[in-house]
Amino acid sequence: MRSAAKREAMAVHGWDAVELRRDAPLPKGALDGVTHALISIPPDEQGDVVLDTCAALLQSPTLEWIGYLSSTGVYGDHGGAWVDEDAPLNPAGSARGQRRQDAEARWRALPPALPVHVFRLAGLYGPGRNALLSARAGRARRLDKPGLVFSRVHTADVLQVLDASVARPRPGAVYNVADREPAPSHEVTRFACELLGIEPPPLEPYDPARVSPALAGFYADSKRVRAERILSELGVALRYPTYREGLRALLATLA
Repeated sequence: MRSAAKREAMAVHGWDAVELRRDAPLPKGALDGVTHALISIPPDEQGDVVLDTCAALLQSPTLEWIGYLSSTGVYGDHGGAWVDEDAPLNPAGSARGQRRQDAEARWRALPPALPVHVFRLAGLYGPGRNALLSARAGRARRLDKPGLVFSRVHTADVLQVLDASVARPRPGAVYNVADREPAPSHEVTRFACELLGIEPPPLEPYDPARVSPALAGFYADSKRVRAERILSELGVALRYPTYREGLRALLATLA
């Protein structure tokens, strides 16, 4: 936990939170008795901070389950084709995607006795981060790059998958976590505006010279993520199988 404010917020709910930094070891005994570990910290330019600094975690005799949150960015660009967990990984041209692939490979290369499960998450949305909020705040843009599609998933469905994996562990497993309808972002924004009863922003031709480097990197990859394994192995039926159900539910939560 890298933010004092976040540590304080977690403490309110009874969680013991400590700061994880490369230049400062965890307090002695901080990981004693740990049974389940969910790794959500993205790799930095030096690698995976948890693997680099938390040897005690990997040596814990009580450890029953490790979940590593990766990204579907490890697949790279597949020209809009469908990818499943056996598709080749090729994040060429994306430094962030390459760091993800390298970190995931390190977790998967740990000894078989360590119960590692990898979850490749599509684009996340949910409370506090969704197309409704962007549209209502006037921040949304509708960029059109023909043939480009993205996969996404509601955070509530990510939690469903993690709970199911804890209940039915299979060390070494890799799961895509995505909903069933990949779509261009401009379609999602249009639907969000329709729900809000506001005019959607105009559709703009995508021009990499007129967007940030981060957004240009995001728009460089096009793929449809197939996530059948979460149903066949974990029995997870998505609560929000498309962005439409997800945004309709989120609309009811807006103040």
